[in-house]
Amino acid sequence: MTETTPQTYQVLARKYRPATFADLVGQEAMVRTLKNAFAADRIAHAFMMTGIRGTGKTTTARIIAKGLNCVGPDGKGGPTTEPCGVCEPCIAIAEGRHVDVMEMDAASRTGVNDMREVIDSVHYRAASARYKIYIIDEVHMLSNAAFNALLKTLEEPPAHVKFIFATTEIRKVPVTVLSRCQRFDLKRIEPEVQMALMRKIANAEGAQITDGALALIARAAEGSARDATSLLDQAISNGAGETTADLVRAMLGLADRGRVLDLFDLIMKGDASGALAELSSQYADGADPMAVLRDLAEITHWVSVIKITPEAADDPTTPQDERERGLAMAGVLPMRVLTRMWQMLLKALEEVALAPNAMMAAEMAVIRLTHVADLPDPETLVKKLMSQSAPARPTGGAPAQGGGGMVHGALRMAPSAPMRGPTMQGGQAGQALAVAESQLVVYASFAQVVELIREKRDMQLLVEVEEGVKLAKYSPGRIEFEPAPGAKSDLAARLSQRLQGWTGARWGVSVVNTGGAPTLAEERNADADAARAEAMENPLVQAVMLAFPGAIISEIRTAEAMAASAAIEALPEVEDEFDPFEDD
Repeated sequence: MTETTPQTYQVLARKYRPATFADLVGQEAMVRTLKNAFAADRIAHAFMMTGIRGTGKTTTARIIAKGLNCVGPDGKGGPTTEPCGVCEPCIAIAEGRHVDVMEMDAASRTGVNDMREVIDSVHYRAASARYKIYIIDEVHMLSNAAFNALLKTLEEPPAHVKFIFATTEIRKVPVTVLSRCQRFDLKRIEPEVQMALMRKIANAEGAQITDGALALIARAAEGSARDATSLLDQAISNGAGETTADLVRAMLGLADRGRVLDLFDLIMKGDASGALAELSSQYADGADPMAVLRDLAEITHWVSVIKITPEAADDPTTPQDERERGLAMAGVLPMRVLTRMWQMLLKALEEVALAPNAMMAAEMAVIRLTHVADLPDPETLVKKLMSQSAPARPTGGAPAQGGGGMVHGALRMAPSAPMRGPTMQGGQAGQALAVAESQLVVYASFAQVVELIREKRDMQLLVEVEEGVKLAKYSPGRIEFEPAPGAKSDLAARLSQRLQGWTGARWGVSVVNTGGAPTLAEERNADADAARAEAMENPLVQAVMLAFPGAIISEIRTAEAMAASAAIEALPEVEDEFDPFEDD
């Protein structure tokens, strides 16, 4: 009685693995180049296949190996891009048992000794095939020494040797290796191509699956054909009868996209209670809080993109009702709100990943998002403040340019401005402020402002103003300056606050990028340098410097300054002072 070998199930990713270039989907540019190279007998000695997982790198390497060694059904064929699949070399290569086609995993054979085996074996001709082919997968895992050992052989291999490399991390491959290979970048599989491929496989398997389920699988695969077929295999096993989008969504642990759009809409409306109830409902139905926030971020990005380019909504993986809702949201929501939502969701995803309870962190994130949804943006807030402060300005003239700096100074000043006496209402406060501003004429020049700071003995502010303010424009109540290198970023706000506290009037202090004059400290230093240079031209000073090497001029005094100092220090002469010993 003979024992029969049980027939094992072969997963769809292996069962429907492309056997020819005609079966390879989504890589038309590479297929066209290889077909032309085979037709013109311009086949390179080394190929580098790069791309994300599951796009056909190793599959392409095997197809090339079969095409190079195929002999046809009659045993007389030559290299071709359409291997027959029935000759002995094609069958042996497809089954991975051909002695002249060696597949290596660089992740497990990374050292120079492994490459030495390859280098030593390339000198021997192929045992039965036309070419000896080395397929090295994940080649970026090789060590630097292994790469260096391979360089000479890779540059000038024997005529009967071909190298085919595959990698997902092309940046880790040395440029010296890349320059010796013909490189092909395998693209992500487009969603519509992915869905057509899965529909073809499902029909071949006799499985019933809806287009919505295929769209979810294509989106989850992220352009990988192997991921898509593996998920399709799981979905067919998961569904009894027809596989629907709900079954696939539950299998992938995804939230219902329509419900995520509902949650997004509630957040944008500022409905915290409704948003929390919807999040709790999705969590009760099995949705992962991290996945919900990730879907919210994806929707935010999607709405932002279709707001700029509405054609992006024509995605085959997006149902018609979702497309219509997305276009409606893009037409209503400002870009500033969407970008703020995006930044806050990125922060929320980090918090949920680190939080001990993901649901609590997600709820707190939703509460924050709903509360900032209806907040005005900075531009709207500034315009509102300027419109509210307009009655407080004196009549008879337009506001000076650069009013933003005045509002900026007022905003930074307001919390710390002292309030004396009873609070004044609307018009009274405006009249008082207008009266105070009319008194600023006493500060006709910036020098008088500096003197005011000196009188108030605010030495820190005085030093910062003298060394950090390059005055561009001045008028009473209005200062524009270019900050000197090293000036603090809040100097304008603090100067505005101090001046308003001392004078009782609003001071607009703003920053400009160019056009500033030298600082007061630079002017003083320039005068001192000029005086020092003039002193060095004096022959007597030069003689002193020669007599005392290393001497420096520490201070220069003019004759007028010395006279004034002497007058101050001298004791005044007292006339008719009584002398008891003086004779009458």
